Amino acid sequence: MDACRAAALGGLILGYMGIAFIPLILIVAAIAIPNLLRARIAANESSAFRAVRRITTAEVTYYLANPRVGYTCTLSDLAGNERISSVAKARLIDDGLASGTKYGYQFVLQNCVRPEKGEGSYQVVAYPVSRDQTGVKTFCSDETGVVRFDTNGSPDECLAHGERMR
Repeated sequence: MDACRAAALGGLILGYMGIAFIPLILIVAAIAIPNLLRARIAANESSAFRAVRRITTAEVTYYLANPRVGYTCTLSDLAGNERISSVAKARLIDDGLASGTKYGYQFVLQNCVRPEKGEGSYQVVAYPVSRDQTGVKTFCSDETGVVRFDTNGSPDECLAHGERMR
C-alpha cells in the first residue's frame, strides 16, 4: 500500500507542477508570438522592396531592349524560363514574381504609356495581401527608378506622397 500511496502522491505533485507551469508557458507564448509576427512582416517587407527594385530594373532593361515597344504593363512579359528571350518573354524576373503574388505581397504594373504618346511611363505597386499580417507598407516605383513606401497602404498615396526608400 505504501508504494501505491507514494505513486499517487508523486502523480499529484507532478500534476500540480504541470498546472503551475501552464501560465508560464502562456506568458512566454504571449511575448514570443507577436515578435515572430513582426519579424515575418519585416522579412516580407524587405523582400517586397527588393522585388519592386528588381521589377523597376527589369522595366528599364525591357525598355532599352525594345524601344519601339516601350515599357510593358504585364509582369509575365518580364518573366520566362525559355532558353531564348523575346519581346513576349524577356527572362528578366522569375516566374514566381511574374505571377503577381510573392512574399505576402501583391505586385501590379499599372498606368503604362507607350513611347508614341510621349517618353513612356509605368508604375509598379506592391501592397500586402493581408494588411498587418503579411505586411504594413505599400511599395511603389515608376520610370524615375525611385522606390517609395507608404505606411497607410494606399497605392495612390505611395506614388504621390510616399517616403523615399534609402
